[in-house]
Amino acid sequence: MTVTADGPPPTVPYDVTVVGAGVVGSAIARELARHPHLKVALVEAQDDVGQGTSKANTAILHTGFDAHPGTLEARLVRAGSRLLAAYAAESDIPIEPVGALLVAWDEEQRSALPGLARQAVRNDHHDTRLLTAAELYAREPHLGPGALGALHVPGESIICPWSTTLAYATQAVRGGVDLHLNARVAQASRHDGVHTLATARGPLHTRHLVNAAGLHADTLDRLLGHRAFTVTPRRGQLIVYDKFARDLVRHILLPVPTALGKGVLITPTVYGNVLLGPTAEDLDDRTATGSTAEGLAVLREKGRRILPALLDEEVTAVYAGLRAATEHDDYRISAHPEQAYITVGGIRSTGLTASLAIAAHVTGLLRESGLDLKDPVDLEPVRMPNLGEAFPRPYQRGGDVIVCHCERATLGEIRAALVGTIPPRSLAGLRRRTRAGAGRCQGFHCGAAVRDLFERTGPTR
Repeated sequence: MTVTADGPPPTVPYDVTVVGAGVVGSAIARELARHPHLKVALVEAQDDVGQGTSKANTAILHTGFDAHPGTLEARLVRAGSRLLAAYAAESDIPIEPVGALLVAWDEEQRSALPGLARQAVRNDHHDTRLLTAAELYAREPHLGPGALGALHVPGESIICPWSTTLAYATQAVRGGVDLHLNARVAQASRHDGVHTLATARGPLHTRHLVNAAGLHADTLDRLLGHRAFTVTPRRGQLIVYDKFARDLVRHILLPVPTALGKGVLITPTVYGNVLLGPTAEDLDDRTATGSTAEGLAVLREKGRRILPALLDEEVTAVYAGLRAATEHDDYRISAHPEQAYITVGGIRSTGLTASLAIAAHVTGLLRESGLDLKDPVDLEPVRMPNLGEAFPRPYQRGGDVIVCHCERATLGEIRAALVGTIPPRSLAGLRRRTRAGAGRCQGFHCGAAVRDLFERTGPTR
């Protein structure tokens, strides 16, 4: 098992290198690990997996009911939803099928619901149902006044996105993939059948290249001579409400979608909180993950209409993520066999759901491009630590010291994360793996103890 964060990469060429260790890149690396005769690298610009869009999203496992029928995205989301649900059950990743309600607040929105139900059928989702206002309020009694009806979408689920990405990457590394962190790609060229990537840690060589660089996928694409799409960072700001708000909402509450996305929603999380968001702000800055007073004010205004009582609850945190929007309405996944190169771009908010199906699709393209993908093997399953409130947590078994009382993260959980296959290299990475410091006090009480454990046990000690 090889995970590196400094020093030069190996000089011997890899058979395949995947650039970008988000949920999609990690899923592709995991799929390639099923072919043990291949030498595979997963290259990440930052110091941990899942540091981009994969860590800052609404954590929803979509059914794909509202995807544009006939698109690659619709097909891969539909397949990926089933694959990820099964994978989560196998890997102990918390998932809750709470279902969704697409709420209509005016006559125009209500008149759009039957069309969305028909679209769901075209996407092979047959169990949606139109609800009257009375039926809607019976399901969601805390909903704000004035809703006219809804489309009920069973199967929409909430999931832990951090554990999903980490599980993929862990299986990849245990299966023989080399993970190189802190290795941002600045230049790329190809000579005599070998790509040379100029990374922040020195040159890396590979015969086949997969570009899963997320917000920077178009930049790498251009380095290799392609201009099929341009990424526009679309910022989504979100507000995280305290666990006391959890009883206010039973479903994912969705608005009628617009051209910019699914709009502002309210959803429970597997961690017991409630999310309000996201905004949809097209920006030029691919690092603009800060929250703004204006954005949060917009969210509060919309949230007050949807679920008025939510605004009386305590806010635990705010955060923002950037989605890789493009000028196209579909994923930008394409093969360039003459370059032994695959582009995996324009993967927006549905990337988590579609990740395993995208991985299967990309490996198929690699096979068609000449990569020998013979005799795949089954990978050893992984068992992720449970971070979900609906499932047994380690503290409930007793016998261990609780370090973070807000999130009930135990000493054993923290120590296990610090010596894991892919250990955290920052306190933020440790928080994603254990929830320590992610609760109501944001580490005010446990921060010193967690930092001490990290500094004594972590990989950077």
